Amino acid sequence: MQNTTMSTQELNRLESLLASDVFRNEAMPLDILQGFLCATLSGPETIPPGIWMPLALGESPEYESAAQADEVTGLIMKFHDAIASALSANEDFELFLYGLEDNQERLDYAAWCEGYVYGAQVGELNWFEAADEFAPDLSEKMEVFFLLSGMLKEDAQKNKEPWLSSKEEEKALAKAEEAFPATIHDIYRFWRARRNPPAPVRRESPRIGRNDPCSCGSGKKFKQCCGKSPD
Repeated sequence: MQNTTMSTQELNRLESLLASDVFRNEAMPLDILQGFLCATLSGPETIPPGIWMPLALGESPEYESAAQADEVTGLIMKFHDAIASALSANEDFELFLYGLEDNQERLDYAAWCEGYVYGAQVGELNWFEAADEFAPDLSEKMEVFFLLSGMLKEDAQKNKEPWLSSKEEEKALAKAEEAFPATIHDIYRFWRARRNPPAPVRRESPRIGRNDPCSCGSGKKFKQCCGKSPD
């Protein structure tokens, strides 16, 4: 089995490369990238690297050499695969949350969650339309990311709608932060349950042939009765 665990040295190297001049400030930092990949791995469809990688790294990186390009690709795919493995196994994994610029003792959930919300928009399927009648359940789970990213507050202010008091907002954010790690796995399982086709239902009785007598008792052949094609 392929080892998807990344060493501290590999993570530091990837972090350094993403912040380098190679990407001209277009590459996602490690926290946003992790949120982004968690979403692309968790949604209703498979998103191939050819779609998500240019979004994560920018369209035209200026690599110093082919070897450097290969190194970046190798590291970012290992980072991707490590997340995929942890999500699939329902295992906890290290979440990359930097400290806030104005308060290093507080973690910056907003950047990570912005990456997640962006990742949820990648692909052809709209998450909430694909969720069908379960969309309210998905909305409740996604509210954690919308709240921590600041998007809920921004929308309320933009639309001149009432927002929480400072005390209520602080309490809501604390609750969302507590639910944050589990919600990542919850949404992954939510979509996996809907990606997998249902098991085939075995018939209790033999299949009726088109030339057999119709089971409704009419005396006609099935193809001339209940099995007749509509005009």
